[in-house]
Amino acid sequence: MTEKELRKKAMALPLQPGVYIMKNKSKKIIYIGKAKKLKNRVSSYFGSHSNHSLKVIRMVENVDDFDYILCDSEFEALVLECSLIKQHQPKYNILLKDDKGYNYIKITKEEFPRIRECKRVDDDNATYIGPYTSTFSVKQAVEETLRIFKLPRCNKKFPKDFGKSRPCLNGFMNLCSAPCAGRISQEEYAHNVEDAIAFLKGGSVKAVREMQAQMLELSENLQFEEAAKLRDRIKAIKNLDEKQKVVSINVPEEDVFALVNSNKKACFEVIRFEHGKLTDTEFWLIDAVDDLPQARFELIERYYSMRDRIPSRIAVDGEIADEELLKEFLESRREKKVEFIHPQKGEHLSIVNMCINNANEHLAQQQGRLGRELAALEELRDLLGLEKIPEYIESYDISHTFGADNVAGMVVFHNGRPMKSAYKRFSIKGFDGQNDVGSMQEVLTRRFNHYHNDEEGSTFKILPDLILLDGGEPQVNAVLPVIKSMGLDVPVFGMVKDNKHRTRAIALSGGEIEINSHRQVFTLVSSIQEEVHRFAITYHHKKHKKSTLSTSLTKIEGIGDAKAKALLKHFKTVTAIKNAAVDELMKAPNISEKNAQQIFNFYHNL
Repeated sequence: MTEKELRKKAMALPLQPGVYIMKNKSKKIIYIGKAKKLKNRVSSYFGSHSNHSLKVIRMVENVDDFDYILCDSEFEALVLECSLIKQHQPKYNILLKDDKGYNYIKITKEEFPRIRECKRVDDDNATYIGPYTSTFSVKQAVEETLRIFKLPRCNKKFPKDFGKSRPCLNGFMNLCSAPCAGRISQEEYAHNVEDAIAFLKGGSVKAVREMQAQMLELSENLQFEEAAKLRDRIKAIKNLDEKQKVVSINVPEEDVFALVNSNKKACFEVIRFEHGKLTDTEFWLIDAVDDLPQARFELIERYYSMRDRIPSRIAVDGEIADEELLKEFLESRREKKVEFIHPQKGEHLSIVNMCINNANEHLAQQQGRLGRELAALEELRDLLGLEKIPEYIESYDISHTFGADNVAGMVVFHNGRPMKSAYKRFSIKGFDGQNDVGSMQEVLTRRFNHYHNDEEGSTFKILPDLILLDGGEPQVNAVLPVIKSMGLDVPVFGMVKDNKHRTRAIALSGGEIEINSHRQVFTLVSSIQEEVHRFAITYHHKKHKKSTLSTSLTKIEGIGDAKAKALLKHFKTVTAIKNAAVDELMKAPNISEKNAQQIFNFYHNL
């Protein structure tokens, strides 16, 4: 049929609820929709396309005919539409592909067994735990288990790969027992795997109870080193439980939905809670949508047509078209009440925001942000003539006020992103006065003393691929001998600013490399320089504020930091404290008559 013929047929439809079924020339169903008034809805497709999205226009271009089914109510039309979409999977409907199968935890059969998640059971003599329906739960359980029991995540084969390379980042950070470096015997490794399997099967409560009993027995037998390992393992499990409490809600069950739209793609994100704890997350990347409320309706409807559990409460990040109709549909399936909430404050809003942030992250990854970061690191490697991509970059900046309260900040960028757990702060101890070059020498000396002397697990034990100093050639020339004297080979460059404090070039011993024409490197280095400056100056301000306070109030006998803060909070300024009488000073919290007299005498030279 032509579009004119299709419109004529649509105008003959009744003004009743129903479902319409669009078909192409091959009589294949390409779209299914519901309508409160069939005539109005279906006829809107054929005629002017000024209000239609590109997706709708493409769908209409492929329509050759349509059928319809009359219903007694819009609710009945919705139920029928849902059933037909699930049955026919039409091309132009907003569909969430239900590719979620069963998940298993696999323990391989080899000299040094590995624990990993998988989608199926193979005939390979491995041990499998499961099945589980939640991909998220399985991945989380495996990741937690590997971290707690310090089992490897890499693809090395043991004992084949013993001693062939240095331990990876996890080994340096003491997150892995590093069998590749021979730090653990096969017997001890096997024992750790047995404990890990027991943890996966029995849960944290049972595991901690058994470990505590075992730790006590080892202590009584004077096996303190083994007892300490169990103590650390118990602490790791308890820390994990505390982290899980952070992402929790005060309701038995709730699903949280967010729909984030971009120019070409949208992300539909779901976070699920049971018994107040986060139990699953899912997301789908779909084509960008034109009508967010209508898209939320269709996506939530589709989601619950794929899932058995419908919770009592559903939190959503925005308006839902025909919310009462969708609520009635879900309640009919659940056979209990369902509540939609649109949080404006409190814990539910924070969970919705977390859902939105996750959706944004998935969109960003889909749109190649991670690829851009890798491209920037590759460009930086080529520009600086490095042997490998600088995955682990350390950057340093000095901050002071006219030579007073000298401090330094160290920030770390891992794979192009800030790694805040590795940030460090230094208070300059070697001298007073303004000497940025001398300060940088002291800081790098102390940093690499930590590298040689710290125990495994410290981030100082990680040797950087690149060091970027906030400063020019003098700073670089000052630091290179320090690193060489310690028997290390780490590339060092400076970050040079223009007169407007914007990143201009990279300094090396003997000159500068202009980076303005290298857009990806410029963006990366600028972000590193801004971050290290922010971190250093924040520490300096904190120290300077404390120093200013200590030069006045805390010099008075009997006045420490707590009383000095109480006085400032009460009087607002040091000048007001100086001008206060003894009886006025006594009105401040925790200030005795003796304290008040000493303060008065101090400021009046008595």
